[in-house]
Amino acid sequence: MTHSRANILLLAAGAIWGLGFVAQSSAMESVGPFMFVALRFLLAAVTVAPFAVREARNAPEKLQRADYYGFFFIGVLLFSGAALQQVGIMTTSVTNAGFLTGLYVVMVPFLAVLLFRQWPHPVVWPCALTALAGIYLLSGGHLDGLAVGDWLTVACAAFWALQIIFINRIAIRSGRPIMLALVQFIVCGVLGMIIVVGTERTELFSIIAAAPEILFAGIFSSGIAFTLQAVGQRFTTAPQAAIMLSSEALFAALFGALMLGERMSFQGTIGCALIFFAMITVELVPALRSRAEVRP
Repeated sequence: MTHSRANILLLAAGAIWGLGFVAQSSAMESVGPFMFVALRFLLAAVTVAPFAVREARNAPEKLQRADYYGFFFIGVLLFSGAALQQVGIMTTSVTNAGFLTGLYVVMVPFLAVLLFRQWPHPVVWPCALTALAGIYLLSGGHLDGLAVGDWLTVACAAFWALQIIFINRIAIRSGRPIMLALVQFIVCGVLGMIIVVGTERTELFSIIAAAPEILFAGIFSSGIAFTLQAVGQRFTTAPQAAIMLSSEALFAALFGALMLGERMSFQGTIGCALIFFAMITVELVPALRSRAEVRP
C-alpha cells in the first residue's frame, strides 16, 4: 500500500469518528459510560472477527506471544482513552471536549521523541500546531472554565497519542493489523464489563434505548474506523497519522452542517481551512522533497 492510500484510510477513519461524535454523546442519556464503552467494543470485536480469521489464514507466519502482549497493551491504552473520554463528555461541554481531545495531534510527535527519540519530518511540527489551531477555532475559539471533565479529556488525549505511537511500531512489526484491532477491541470490552459489574447498574430497556448509538459506535466508529487506523498506520509515521486523524474535528463540523443544519461561523471556516492545509502540507512536502532528492 502506498503512503497516499494509507493517509486516505486515516482520513476515512477521521470522517467516521466525526460522524459518530453525536452518537457517543447522546448515548449517555440512557446508559453509563463504561457500559457504552464495553458494548461498543464487544460489538466491534464481533464485526472484525471474520476478517481477522481470514487474515490469519492468509498470513505467511504465525504471531508470536510477544505480538499478542503488544496487542493487549495497545488495547489497554485504547480502553483508557475511550473510558476517560466517555466519562469526560458527561461533565464538560462539546466545545471543550472537541478541542482538548485534539491535543493528541501535538502530543504524538513530542511523546515519540521523548520515548523513542524518533524525530519526525521537520514539517510535522508546524503542521501539528496548525492543525491544533484549526481545531481550536473550529471549537469556537474559546474554552469555558476547565472542569474535571476537561482534565479527563486531556488525559484521554495523552492515551490516544500513546495508542497511535504504539500501533505504528507494533503493526509494522507484526504485519497483522486486523488481528491487532480484534485483540484491542476484546480487551476494551472485557475491561469495560469488569468495571460495569462493580460501578454501574444498567437496565435492559436502557440498553435498548441507546441501541442505535451503540450500533453505530460499535460497527462504524470502533469496528471499521479503528481497523482502518491500524491498517493505515503501517504505511505512514505516527505524527503524520495524528494529523490525518485530526480531520475528525473537520468532518464533525461538516456533518453537523449537512445533516443537522448547523451553521459554521467565520472562525470555524478558518479552522477548517487550517486543518485542511495541515493535512495537505504534511502529505505533499515530504513527497516533493523525496522526488527532488532522487532526481539526477
